[in-house]
Amino acid sequence: MNKRTIKNTDLAVAPINFGGNVFGWTLNEKESFDILDRFTGEGFNFIDTADTYSWWVNGKGGQSEEIIGKWMKSRGKRNDLVIATKVGSETKEHSFDISRKHILKSVDESLQRLQTDHIDLYYTHFDDKITPVEETLQAYDEIIKAGKVRYIAASNVSPERLRESFEVAEKNNLPKYVALQPHYNLMEREGFEKNYAPLVEEFGLSAFPYWSLAAGFLTGKYRSEDDLSKSQRGEGVRKYLNPKGMEVLKALDEISSKHQTKPATVALAWLLSNPLITAPIVSATSESQLETLFSAPKLQLDSTDIDRLNKASE
Repeated sequence: MNKRTIKNTDLAVAPINFGGNVFGWTLNEKESFDILDRFTGEGFNFIDTADTYSWWVNGKGGQSEEIIGKWMKSRGKRNDLVIATKVGSETKEHSFDISRKHILKSVDESLQRLQTDHIDLYYTHFDDKITPVEETLQAYDEIIKAGKVRYIAASNVSPERLRESFEVAEKNNLPKYVALQPHYNLMEREGFEKNYAPLVEEFGLSAFPYWSLAAGFLTGKYRSEDDLSKSQRGEGVRKYLNPKGMEVLKALDEISSKHQTKPATVALAWLLSNPLITAPIVSATSESQLETLFSAPKLQLDSTDIDRLNKASE
């Protein structure tokens, strides 16, 4: 499989980033191990998690990192993988926090749960909008120099604070973010394309969109309110049951039929056709869902397909 290099790093990743929010939530430990074995068995090597997944289960989090850590230790595959996790999430125990104190504490806890001596990509998950940018970057500088983290990235950081981070890093010789994790898919385009794509280009960032399948809506299994009860995440797609959503599903149906594939595969291939996108983040909880992911990098959409999807999702 052709791997893509995360810009400004020596990390090479397959073009699908597995979202570990399902570990310890909709997948138990054994099921998680099976999915990870199958995912990596196909040559994929990029796994995304966070220190607080899945806090919505027990109000605390850490289950996802613990499962990944146990799996890596049992399989002896750590050096073959690119592991990303995050700091600064909101839980029942604390609000957003990217202070030096919280980062230094959280990175050690994540390393312990992951049973590893380093994290390849460490994200600012959410910006607390209070901690000075310089304090956050100095904390990252400390943990990079200590060998605990290789590179840093940003997720839910405003365009203004993101730009400030680069200015402060340049001025003070501090680490710079190498990647951005934006909310971006066929149903959610404006925020990334208007506010973040220019920054991705300007600062040479790799982009790993989350909610790549719009919480499962782009799989096509939610087409009416009656379908919302099909899964624990169903209620999250209610907002897409509108004329635009139906038009996007119609376009996905047409193109997936043309290529003899699944709507979700087409939706991911649309993301991968964008030169700014390195590897979409997507989860799977079954063999059939995994096959959908595996097919996406192989699907080459033509200009007619992309135009059809762009118009349907405008």
